Amino acid sequence: MSGSNSSSAARLRENAVVELLRISPVAEELAKRFAAAGHQLYLVGGSVRDALLGRLGTDLDFTTDARPQQVLAILRGWADAVWETGIAFGTVGLTKHGTTLEITTFRADSYDRVTRNPEVTFGDSIEADLLRRDFTVNAMAVELTERRFVDPYGGMEALAAKVLDTPATPQESFADDPLRMLRAARFVSQLGFSPAPRVVEAMTAMSEELSRITAERVQTELSKLLCGAHPRRGVELLVDTGLARIVLPELPEMRLEIDEHHQHKDVYEHSLVVLEQAVDLEQDGPDLVLRLAALLHDIGKPATRRFESGGGVSFHHHEVVGAKMVRKRLRELRYSKDVIADVSQLVFLHLRFHGYGKGEWTDSAVRRYVTDAGPLLTRLHKLVRADCTTRNRRKAQNLQRSYDELEQRIARIAAEEDLARVRPDLDGNEIMKLLGLPPGPLVGKAWKHLKDVRLDRGPLSHEEAVAELVSWAREQGIEAPGQP
Repeated sequence: MSGSNSSSAARLRENAVVELLRISPVAEELAKRFAAAGHQLYLVGGSVRDALLGRLGTDLDFTTDARPQQVLAILRGWADAVWETGIAFGTVGLTKHGTTLEITTFRADSYDRVTRNPEVTFGDSIEADLLRRDFTVNAMAVELTERRFVDPYGGMEALAAKVLDTPATPQESFADDPLRMLRAARFVSQLGFSPAPRVVEAMTAMSEELSRITAERVQTELSKLLCGAHPRRGVELLVDTGLARIVLPELPEMRLEIDEHHQHKDVYEHSLVVLEQAVDLEQDGPDLVLRLAALLHDIGKPATRRFESGGGVSFHHHEVVGAKMVRKRLRELRYSKDVIADVSQLVFLHLRFHGYGKGEWTDSAVRRYVTDAGPLLTRLHKLVRADCTTRNRRKAQNLQRSYDELEQRIARIAAEEDLARVRPDLDGNEIMKLLGLPPGPLVGKAWKHLKDVRLDRGPLSHEEAVAELVSWAREQGIEAPGQP
């Protein structure tokens, strides 16, 4: 280990000691119970990594030579709660003093390499257990009785150097569980680490193996990647290794599509910049919906690219096509209906502002912008601002000033009219009473017409709303009882 890495490792060990002392009441108590029963207990995996980084949480992972039934016997009468949902895989869960713990028996699994399901085999040594783990930074352990570090595969050095490598060869590790390739990209995003060259090489050669993994598991890893501190780096690794062809095939397809402003290398690079700028605008932690929308907002450009006479390029209606593509892709990744609806709506609306020009919109157009965005308005503000990536400083400043003005107009109109609750000036019951209609589609059409009028003209008096309804009814061939 080099001198600089050696000093980094020393600092990491100091962090670990501080963190272990913080959790020592639970960890030491538990270790004593295992030692009294003749068994070893190790803090292991991500818990050790996070302890070394000084960011240990309250969910702790342990491993032991004790078999699951022996673990249950040790915990009996001590744990506040115990659950056995993972006991077939050797894992027992528990809580104690507000801390959640999982204790897993040493494993020495083998994989069929067709699915990612292991044939569960219990092991007898900590070294063999660590060898089967995904990355060296997750293949360290701390023996809790003596506070002894166990690091047979160079995890400490890798952590100090911020390098992501595998205990076994990457080919063996990824063949056992292809999801680990996606986890590599996720850790690059979350921790800011760089993958070892041999890891990148194996990910590239084996990317098609990811098709063995269920969409639900892929979606979970992708979401964690996008919500990491460095999502651009994780996305770039997916694309560079070919994993994106399995996860989000639309991303690499954007690499060759020059955008209409000719200010970016390609639409893919532009989308990465928009993602970064959207992250900078977040205020309350990672926003998965905003980040998905930022990354995918131009997904429809490849399908709508047209070369114009004179050498220009256009992408007419790419927001419409893109919204449909987003819905299809996110459904395939098993995202929730709410996430799919919100992301696709943001993609659909992201170009709307560019019709604002220098403020030519009427108040009616501003109302429609707010109403169409609905609860997504704040996110839409961030997405539109993030989408301003032009290198022309004057143009960028003008765009931001225009959006500032639009937001001010929205605030003014909202204060006057309660835009968040725009409704027709007559409700369904009044419409039925005035027109003598039973409940049905005609009432819905009348309601929609009055809402459109409300958006166009602002609030109406009761008399104006009634007159508008009667006029509309006549056009539909409906005679309103008692109306002249």
